[in-house]
Amino acid sequence: MRSRSNSGVRLDGYARLVQQTILCYQNPVTGLLSASHEQKDAWVRDNIYSILAVWGLGMAYRKNADRDEDKAKAYELEQNVVKLMRGLLQCMMRQVDKVEKFKHTQSTRDSLHAKYNTATCSTVVGDDQWGHLQVDATSLFLLFLAQMTASGLRIIFTLDEVAFIQNLVFYIEAAYKVADYGMWERGDKTNQGIPELNASSVGMAKAALEAIDELDLFGAHGGRKSVIHVLPDDVEHCQSILFSMLPRASTSKEIDAGLLSIISFPAFAVEDVNLVNLTKNEIISKLQGRYGCCRFLRDGYKTPREDPNRLHYDPAELKLFENIECEWPVFWTYFIIDGVFTGDAVQVQEYREALEGIVIRGKNGIHLVPELYAIPPNKVDEEYKNPHTVDRVPLGKLPHLWGQSLYILSSLLAEGFLATGEIDPLNRRFSTSIKPDVVVQVTVLAENNHIKDLLRKHGVNVQSIADIHPIRVQPGRILSHIYAKLGRNKNMKLSGRPYRHIGVLGTSKLYVIRNQIFTFTPQFTDQHHFYLALDNEMIVEMLRIELAYLCTCWRMTGRPTLTFPITHTMLTNDGSDIHSAVLSTIRKLEDGYFGGARVKLGSLSEFLTTSFYTYLTFLDPDCDEKLFDDASEGSFSPDSDLGGYLEDTYNQEGEDELDQYINHLLQSTSLKCYLPPLCKKTEDSHVFSAIHSTRDILSVMAKAKGLEIPFVPMTLPTKVLSAHRKSLNLVDSPQPLLKKAPDEDFLWPRDDHGDVDCEKLVEQLKDCANLQDQADILYILYVIKGPSWDTNLSGQHGVTVHSLLSELYGKAGLNQEWGLIRYISGLLRKKVEVLAEACTDLLSHQKQLTVGLPPEPREKTISAPLPPEELTKLIYEASGQDISIAVLTQEIVVYLAMYVRAQPSLFVEMLRLRIGLIIQVMATELARSLNCSGEEASESLMNLSPYDMKNLLHHILSGKEFGVERSMRPIHSSTSSPAISIHEVGHTGVTKTERSGINRLRSEMKQMTRRFSADDQRSSTPSSPTGTSSSDSGGHHIGWGERQGQWLRRRRLDGAINRVPVGFYQRVWKILQKCHGLSIDGYVLPSSTTREMTPQEIKFAVHVEAVLNRVPQPEYRQLLVEAIMVLTLLSDTDMNSIGGIIHVDQIVQMANQLFLQDQMSLGATDTLEKDQATGICHFFYDSAPSGAYGTMTYLTKAVASHLQELLPNSGCQMQ
Repeated sequence: MRSRSNSGVRLDGYARLVQQTILCYQNPVTGLLSASHEQKDAWVRDNIYSILAVWGLGMAYRKNADRDEDKAKAYELEQNVVKLMRGLLQCMMRQVDKVEKFKHTQSTRDSLHAKYNTATCSTVVGDDQWGHLQVDATSLFLLFLAQMTASGLRIIFTLDEVAFIQNLVFYIEAAYKVADYGMWERGDKTNQGIPELNASSVGMAKAALEAIDELDLFGAHGGRKSVIHVLPDDVEHCQSILFSMLPRASTSKEIDAGLLSIISFPAFAVEDVNLVNLTKNEIISKLQGRYGCCRFLRDGYKTPREDPNRLHYDPAELKLFENIECEWPVFWTYFIIDGVFTGDAVQVQEYREALEGIVIRGKNGIHLVPELYAIPPNKVDEEYKNPHTVDRVPLGKLPHLWGQSLYILSSLLAEGFLATGEIDPLNRRFSTSIKPDVVVQVTVLAENNHIKDLLRKHGVNVQSIADIHPIRVQPGRILSHIYAKLGRNKNMKLSGRPYRHIGVLGTSKLYVIRNQIFTFTPQFTDQHHFYLALDNEMIVEMLRIELAYLCTCWRMTGRPTLTFPITHTMLTNDGSDIHSAVLSTIRKLEDGYFGGARVKLGSLSEFLTTSFYTYLTFLDPDCDEKLFDDASEGSFSPDSDLGGYLEDTYNQEGEDELDQYINHLLQSTSLKCYLPPLCKKTEDSHVFSAIHSTRDILSVMAKAKGLEIPFVPMTLPTKVLSAHRKSLNLVDSPQPLLKKAPDEDFLWPRDDHGDVDCEKLVEQLKDCANLQDQADILYILYVIKGPSWDTNLSGQHGVTVHSLLSELYGKAGLNQEWGLIRYISGLLRKKVEVLAEACTDLLSHQKQLTVGLPPEPREKTISAPLPPEELTKLIYEASGQDISIAVLTQEIVVYLAMYVRAQPSLFVEMLRLRIGLIIQVMATELARSLNCSGEEASESLMNLSPYDMKNLLHHILSGKEFGVERSMRPIHSSTSSPAISIHEVGHTGVTKTERSGINRLRSEMKQMTRRFSADDQRSSTPSSPTGTSSSDSGGHHIGWGERQGQWLRRRRLDGAINRVPVGFYQRVWKILQKCHGLSIDGYVLPSSTTREMTPQEIKFAVHVEAVLNRVPQPEYRQLLVEAIMVLTLLSDTDMNSIGGIIHVDQIVQMANQLFLQDQMSLGATDTLEKDQATGICHFFYDSAPSGAYGTMTYLTKAVASHLQELLPNSGCQMQ
């Protein structure tokens, strides 16, 4: 018999260790591991980590087999792993109804359980008696299911199980917006059962989704039916949120040692090496001790100061746990494995030696890793004084299976028994390596031959949709419907993927369905959902954003292929030519670069070999999946008036079921025209501003229902409603909805009872030939009769008000009447498909949203993702039912989400985005630049095209100087609202258009901060091409220079978007430790908050924000922030305590007084206007921070004199 080799002997030693410390806990029936001999439950996460040593050892035996027994040993160990993984699968499959529910609700009540009964696979505690929702545990299961399958183990046996795993993918794919209880089952660190978004969960979900994508669960023996599909956009969401969160772990934990599992083995979820190193260094510097690492700062678990009789902590109690947190050896095993993966031999050596020093020797000398090391109760005070000096004692489970398993695995790796590729067969470890440049393939398709010919005239040769047959082109929403069939299973009552928007990564692949190649156009070109796609400049802008996104985020083999359709809406108004923005875009695409992205323009047939394909076999004829059985199950989105692309090339009889299904989805209940055609008159008598005030709507409603004295004849205000529509003024009055329009002039047709005669109105509708009048009449009908009233127009039956409004929406779209489009969009309650996702994007980048105009009861805060219906309802409520504000709010949320994805740097040091204030600031900017009244500015804002609106928002966010000027409307437009162009102001203060002299018709923009009296305004009528500056009208006004008003404006913008200086919140934390609290506008921020929260916590920043947001004026809020910054300079001095409560608003008022005194002494008397609400001088708002008369000078003086009263007498004397 051969003698045993040295390595064989060492492996046998590890086998004994595994048997005595891990496998002895495995249940022979279910395969699950109990946590210890006393604690019989099986935790999902601990089970997976605990079996890794067994999996690794099995592979080591297979590789180093000296003799047949070794191969048998390898097989036996591998089967132990399979048994455990199948045991966990059994536990989860018994909860299949929870998986189904959770896909739709994402509620903590509907989640899979975190622990199960080891002997029976059944649940142990109730749904609400434990922090069950732990996305990282479910994700860890999927990640290792993928890795183990790839290493050759066969864990999944049947197609039913494949369908279940596919549904687990849907369960975790929304991880980027799911607040859960995290790795430590606690959620918020106060342990009061508050779930929060955890970076460790998002990272593990990202890794699992990437690992299992396109993986065949039957291994080498499977076919296309056992392949799992993941939508790449979900992975990318997780990636961008990780990037924005790290090194923070969650809102209440500024760092967490559990992040080691996502920046290194097993997840390798972070792709930026610098971020990986930053996070690792934060863990080492803040959490590492002499016995391991703490889980997170102020972790009270098993510390001597923890009260064992209650689960939760009191907020102020957390300070007690500082510096005495327990240290966990398991984290050192992560550092050893990380060192092996990165090839850092020094790190491996250091941590192995450290670990050898703290493992506990059991009987027969076996090494046991304890759960944690705690401070002995009698040594607590000593440790408080000198952290990391007291010798600790081991507590908790011995061995801690999770730590024990990773200890054995790290030893096998460090001693060379395993190569890194063997425990990572899917190559996750290369996630930080440099990726090759992505070239995006773009194919431009004409909708029909007419458009193809128009393009040819410009020298652009493209194919039409009919030309590329047999390749099929469909809108992106069809893909959402098709994916809704994925993973459906009747036996387990699983419904497949919830109907969700599919992003541009998903539509840039080619799909093979029933042996036909499909390409899908991106969702942003789809006009059925939201009016953004009606603006051609906006489409071009979105194309630019999406191409850049594809370049940075594409991870698949092959190149992304984007199909860009040129449709009839991209023509000029009369249909005779292509819209110039679209044409210039095609030209830029031909150059090979567009918006910083490398592109290749060509026909689809050229790209077939270089694209990425996904085979969707779940729609094959032999699958039990019926296409039509669910028309009643509501998997279709409610708006089925969907127009598709005409594919007139194939013959109708030969249509198979798939074609019928797609046509069924596309069936356009295309509107027949009932409204009279528009006349081309441009000199309409009135301006349509598309705004109704709530009061008027209510009064019309009330009268229509006969709630008022019946014999009062009902009059509707002035000429065709336009007067009271003007009542929205976002600039001057903080309560925009309360002006009353005069009751005069225009009387609607009446019936015998003196009520409005709706039938006569319908008759009038037949003859009226301009958009505004049609809109007015339909609006009255909408208010009085409701949207589903049948007008019987032209004797046709079933012509409802709703369908006429839809037709009008289409016409307004063609005429680019944005005010009208937004208004009808609101009346029809058109859903912004991406609204909920946009909102989630912002929230998961740690931005809170508020909607509605301040102050608070009306301004509503959104701090957690909401379902689309609830979100829309909340926005309408916060807008005081003012339809235009509601629609604009939705639009701005969508733009902000675009920017937070594309340019996260715009949002640095902004925690809460107040949409109502942003809208107000936009209107103020227009009023200031165009030198016009608040009402006209509000109207201009509503009439901006989406592209201009997005531009204006970008300028406000970026803090650049910009100007707004009037421009000429194209002649064919029937609106008379001012057209506006927005441009950056260069270094010289002159814009490009002025330099080239193209546009002589511009407003002379004077930076005005004050509203002048009505007389002054008349001297420069807002509509005259050159507004004369107010100083020309003589009198006592100062001629304001170009730069005047700049600081007021800067403060107003920063205050509205809640921007604060870098490091602001950490400084507030420091000053709170030295005083009893800060009082801001009557609200106190108490110093006790520092006992609960640490300085870098998002939760603390949100807390400070909440107090600052009580201040309604943005410019005043900004001065308060400046005052606090001056205060914080004091906190850096050696004073231990300032004592008392510091009144910040008193400091600002005192600084203002000092400023006024200085101004008076300089002889300025008549110019010092004050802000009515706060009493602060306008000039003080407009002073630069630095300089002899700068705000900082006065604030510093004010702080010194204010604190003199609070300081002990020995403090410094004011000079």
